[in-house]
Amino acid sequence: MKFKKAHFKNLIFLAMAALLIIPQTRLPIQVFINKGLALFAPATIDVEAQKKLNAMDWVLLSNTGETLNFKATRGKVVFVNFWATWCPPCIAELPSMQKLYDDYKDTIEFVFISDEQQNAVNQFLTKNGYTIKVYAPTTPYPEVFNISSIPRTFLIDTNGNVVIDKTGAANWNSATVRETIDGLLK
Repeated sequence: MKFKKAHFKNLIFLAMAALLIIPQTRLPIQVFINKGLALFAPATIDVEAQKKLNAMDWVLLSNTGETLNFKATRGKVVFVNFWATWCPPCIAELPSMQKLYDDYKDTIEFVFISDEQQNAVNQFLTKNGYTIKVYAPTTPYPEVFNISSIPRTFLIDTNGNVVIDKTGAANWNSATVRETIDGLLK
């Protein structure tokens, strides 16, 4: 009987390994796992530990053809997210970001950034029903962002202080994030 249990466990392990190797099943499994990790809200940074961003002459081009110089965000609450369509944690957190975007798009500046081809980004957005505007950099990234992995998200206050700096998936539609944004808008 023990042999059968061990044999069954080995078969389950091999089946899971095979599912993670096959490209068509790997991404959905990874997204599912990351959705579990993205249940938690990101933490805010203590005031004394917050970094301040100075006005940056950083030019971005949106997927709708609009140009944004990051200097134009000065004096606004800014939500910056670095992501990609192939990134499981990015895909996992995008539904919460879309909900946040739907409620705050008229009061804060959202800057979603991807280095991918615009047509790939637009196809992904359309396929998933997302209405966010995605930018591609046309000038080099400012050193202050120091992006080594994605997703990487920043919430910046009206004075240029980084209030949230989160690497990895998170629940951006949480009460904590909404309370933080509402506090920054007062």
